[in-house]
Amino acid sequence: MTRPYAMEHVRNIGIMAHIDAGKTTTTERILYYTGITYKIGEVDEGTAVMDWMAQEQERGITITSAATTCYWNAHRVNIIDTPGHVDFTAEVERSLRVLDGAVILLCGVGGVEPQSETVWRQADKYRVPRLAFINKMDRVGADPERAVAQMRARLNAHPLVIQTPLGREDAFRGVVDLVGMTRYDWGMDVIGSDMTASDASGDREVRERRALLVEQVADVDERIMEMYVEGRDVPADDLRAAVRRATLAGRAVPVLHGASFRNKGVQPLLDAIVDYLPSPADMPPVRGLHPKTHQAEIRRPSDEEPFAALVFKAQNDPYMGQLAYFRVYSGKARAGSVLYNSGKDEEEKPARFLEMHSNKRKEVLDIFAGDIMAMGTMKGLTTGDTLCSKTKPLILENITFPLPVIQMIVEPKSKVDHGKLEAALAKLAKEDPTLRVTTDPNTGQALLHGMGELHLDIIIDRLAREFGVRANTGRPQVAYRETLGKPSSGKAELSRQSGGKAQYAKVEMWLEPLPRGAGFEFVNKARPNEVPAEFVGAVEDGVHESFDVGLLAGFPLSDIKATLASGAFNSDESTPLAFKIAAAMAFKEAAAKAEPALMEPLMKLEIVAPDDYLGDIVGDLNSRRGKIEGMEMRGGSRVIRAVAPLAEMFGYATILRTLTQGRGVFSMEFAQYDTVPPAVQAQIIARIEGRLAYETH
Repeated sequence: MTRPYAMEHVRNIGIMAHIDAGKTTTTERILYYTGITYKIGEVDEGTAVMDWMAQEQERGITITSAATTCYWNAHRVNIIDTPGHVDFTAEVERSLRVLDGAVILLCGVGGVEPQSETVWRQADKYRVPRLAFINKMDRVGADPERAVAQMRARLNAHPLVIQTPLGREDAFRGVVDLVGMTRYDWGMDVIGSDMTASDASGDREVRERRALLVEQVADVDERIMEMYVEGRDVPADDLRAAVRRATLAGRAVPVLHGASFRNKGVQPLLDAIVDYLPSPADMPPVRGLHPKTHQAEIRRPSDEEPFAALVFKAQNDPYMGQLAYFRVYSGKARAGSVLYNSGKDEEEKPARFLEMHSNKRKEVLDIFAGDIMAMGTMKGLTTGDTLCSKTKPLILENITFPLPVIQMIVEPKSKVDHGKLEAALAKLAKEDPTLRVTTDPNTGQALLHGMGELHLDIIIDRLAREFGVRANTGRPQVAYRETLGKPSSGKAELSRQSGGKAQYAKVEMWLEPLPRGAGFEFVNKARPNEVPAEFVGAVEDGVHESFDVGLLAGFPLSDIKATLASGAFNSDESTPLAFKIAAAMAFKEAAAKAEPALMEPLMKLEIVAPDDYLGDIVGDLNSRRGKIEGMEMRGGSRVIRAVAPLAEMFGYATILRTLTQGRGVFSMEFAQYDTVPPAVQAQIIARIEGRLAYETH
């Protein structure tokens, strides 16, 4: 096997941003200028290559992340175009898990918007080096300086403005690269065509801006600091290398400008991706655990290391069945070789590997460290599975996803379709980790859990289009949770005959509430002579199962620490099942005494509207139990940042249009779960208990 390109010449990047900042438009221009497509696709016309789903083309938004490969300056660039809508944030999460770098798009008018903050935090979580591309510089109200200031204030970033724009709004025509002192000009045409490059070192203002950039780079790079202190000129190659070092170390974020829709600024962006973002060879070794010994294992980014890859996405394909997207971290493999799924103790033998270009594919015989590929699978690989060498196994860290915040009832329109509906939902849930299907314990109806109204709407649409299943649905409902109000304890003793065999177990448990968002924690403080080690896992399983149905209204419990305090066993009669049952009984007794409380999802809002309507908007938010967190002026409009319960925000788009005569817009994303006020809690529980009927659509 011969690698067709050096690992140092590979870039695995994601394009990420707030909704409507121009991610897909920018990706379409990249594909055009790198020669992958001969015609530029447009999101508004439904012709974008990367938005291949029917729902994406109809709605003009990205729903699922799409992968593609292109080439620029002898470098292979693997790109994942991700959704901007908060309902599909899981696509961003799993993409960032396997990418080496990212381009964060900011709107030249909107600056740092709510979902910009979300994707930035996600990139921080995975320590992904990134560039910032201030797009839509041609729009009225474009203010790149304000966007850079917001990066410092809201994102806690250290921006390095490596380009200065040539004009703005209608006069935007190009950029000046302050590192290489080159002017890139697309002219004053509405749609830029041919780019001209010229020397900009004779411009006094450009020299002053470059001097400021050198001073900023000196703050984050010792080599440039030495040259700066000594008063020496900093050559372009040295400055470029320093910006790259600072970017890879997470100490700085290069900032570029452009107007993708007008075809201006894309080629310098490609240059910056190659110059400043990391290759797989720049990344630290990936860490995992041995599946049997649980000892730490590492794999360096090298073809000579044992094979290790992470499945980050599963997708239903109309022609190939199940597709699994994966990132190769180390080693190499040939089609037809055996890959070991270490988490499930199964083997895969792919007949071919696929280089994906949106929904099209190209067969590849060999894969190498750093590659992002796909393959058809018969064993049903799922997101988070590790593929490795069976002789050198390891399990890589899984991907964590946010929990659903909304749910609705779904039933087939006819009894004949019941089996088809179950099968279709199972396939969609396997593909989408934020989609969950459960059964209402009171009615036996199927409940669909998702990240928002749009998310569930898309799922119902896909059921009809892709699987031919038309469904009745209920009104979307909030996915509440339950927690505890105070510490408590409980004990249970199980002593009975079961099928002729005696069962005995005794468990004492302590419960205490945890801070919001902490999830669940289990601690064992029982001595081995009270609860032997082989039964501790059964106790934890019993607690976990008890979490699924709360005490107030049947919602899952969260933010609780359960401690196994003590217990007793009988060497002849104790079994794991006995301890599991006893643990569930002890847990329920303790939870009932701990003042259980209902929790609801709170949403972060950003509302943009003319200042004239401020009073009406604030008054309406107060009536919805909303809390104003801040206000500012943006381009002549008032921007209101607030937090409000999801339960109060259904249909808010219509209300806001009414309040502002159609001139207000808003965006909303999940913030956190928090306890419901006691008076409101009683109303919610009464409403839930009385909700038996559902409407159909």
